[in-house]
Order: sequence, then structure tokens, then C-alpha cells
Amino acid sequence: MTNSRLIDQNNNNRLFRRLALITVVVVYLLILIGGIVRSTGSGMGCPDWPKCFGSWVPPTEVSQLPPNYQEIYGAKLKGEVEFNPTKTWIEYLNRLFGAFTGVLIFGTLLASIPFFKKDRPIFYMSLAAFLLTGFQGWLGSKVVSAELSPFIVTLHMLLAIVIVFVLLYVMARSYVGKVEVEKVVNKPLINKWLKWTIGLSLLQVLIGTQVREAMDDVMVNLGNEGRNKWVENLGVSFYIHRSYSIVILFLHIGLVYLLSKYIQTKGVVSKLSNALLAIIIVEIVTGIILAYLSVPAVAQPIHLTLATVAVGMQFVVWLLLNAESVFTHKTALKAENMNV
Repeated sequence: MTNSRLIDQNNNNRLFRRLALITVVVVYLLILIGGIVRSTGSGMGCPDWPKCFGSWVPPTEVSQLPPNYQEIYGAKLKGEVEFNPTKTWIEYLNRLFGAFTGVLIFGTLLASIPFFKKDRPIFYMSLAAFLLTGFQGWLGSKVVSAELSPFIVTLHMLLAIVIVFVLLYVMARSYVGKVEVEKVVNKPLINKWLKWTIGLSLLQVLIGTQVREAMDDVMVNLGNEGRNKWVENLGVSFYIHRSYSIVILFLHIGLVYLLSKYIQTKGVVSKLSNALLAIIIVEIVTGIILAYLSVPAVAQPIHLTLATVAVGMQFVVWLLLNAESVFTHKTALKAENMNV
């Protein structure tokens, strides 16, 4: 391989790695914004889709709407549509950020094309992320047409987590050979602990979606005036979710302990595991704030986003520790690294 071709290839690889990392961060920001939309009750801030009150740029005051706008847009909402510029623009900005995220994922797909010959899974998984994003956009329209059906809203959020996992796989694969991964003694024990941690954390997220659905019902029944009684009316799913957090904390403390005991050198996995434990602690703190401070709106999206970040980091740690067995075409990757 000539020096010029090698330089071009290295530049393409570097561009892809940076773009994949930026895309993952932006997807997490989109999950955070989606949480803000839900916690502020802005999900129907735009009662139609893809436009907002029939316009590509939503109004800022009610005088910009037809006098009978409630009749026009409130039919499917049982006449309860009420223009609120703050909620309208929160939802509209969520849609714009979603479109921007889609552009970034498409850019990641384009940047993955050079990998088609040397490491096809990177291209195929980038394509999968793009197709899933298109489906996610369609599902977003169903969220509006279904009048914020709890099942559709939850499915919308879970699909976002799937997209994150696909992008994390692509990103981790592209970084193999570019970051220092520790040599681990007793890897079978670490892997078993990690798998239990990932599985039970996903279960905790799923229970959390049930709590969120129960919260939606309580909010409708009690209204904002009864906010201090929201938590006590959530039912058994909330108490399971709250108590289960102790198990999740124990699993992460155990993971950090095992890694500190069995790793031979300090590297990216140690840093990720320490950061992961800190995120879990902060997430539990936000859960306590939600439970005992009458569910402040600012804590809800933070709690949700930290949960998805934690599960994603667990997945990356597992991928990096098992790179040679998880990722295929390692011969080509190792040959490339030797030429750099």
C-alpha cells in the first residue's frame, strides 16, 4: 500500500470514528430532549405531524392561528387542544433535533462506505442504524396520531435504545486497535458478571417504562394540583423499581471491584467502569429526588437519560473486553494497525 493511500485510509477511518462518536452523543441528547418533552407534557404541543398547526414553522402566539383552531386540530383530541407556545416549541425543537440526528446517522452511513471491503459489519450495522432511524421517524408520527398512547411512547423510547446499541457496536468496532484495552485475568467471571449486569439493568429500564406509563395515568387523574400524591398512587411497579435499584448498585460496585482485582494494567475499561459507577449513583440520587420531592420535571429526563447511558456503557465495556471474539475480520484490522 502506497503512503498516500495509507494516509487517505487513515483519514477516512479517523473521520468515521469521530462521526460515530458524535452521533452517539447526539442520540443520547435526543433521548434527553424526548424526556423533557414528556416531563413537561409537551407531547401534543404540535397536534399534527409532520407540520405543526399546519405550518412548517409553528406560531408563537394564538393570534397567528385560525379562530376555530380548536375545532380543526382538537377533533381527535376530544376538543382539548389548547395552544401553549412553550409546549409547542419544545415539541417542535424535539422534531428538529430528531431530523438533525437523522442527518448525522446518514452521514455515519456514508462515512462507513470505505469499510465495505475491509470490514463489512461496520457498513451493514451503520445501514441498520439508518433504517431503524427511518422507522423511528415513522413511529414518531404514530405517537401523535395515537394521542400519546403509553404503549407507542414506550416503544418509541425502547427503539431509541436499540439504535444506540447499534451505533455503539459500530463505534466500538472502529476503535479496536486504537485504544488500550486491559489484559484481564479470570475473564469468564468478569463476562458472567457483566452479562448479569446488562440483563438486569435492561430489566430495570423496562420496569421504569411501566412506572412512567403509570405516572401518565396518575397525572391525568390527579392533575398538577395533586402532584404531591403522584408517587403514592403509582402502584407496585414503582416500589419494585425503587427497591431493585439496590441490586443494580451492588452489581456495579461488584463490577468495579472485580475489574480492579483482575486487570493487569489501567486502560479504557477501568475508566469506563469507574465512570459507570458514578453515573449509577447519580441516577439513584435523581430517583430519590423524584420519589421524595414530588416528581420535579427537571429530574425526570435526567433520570431516564442516565439509565440509557449506563446500559450503553455496560455494552461498550463488554464489547471491548471481548473484541477478538465478538468482532469478525480481525486479521484485516490487525494488518491495518501494523501499517499505521
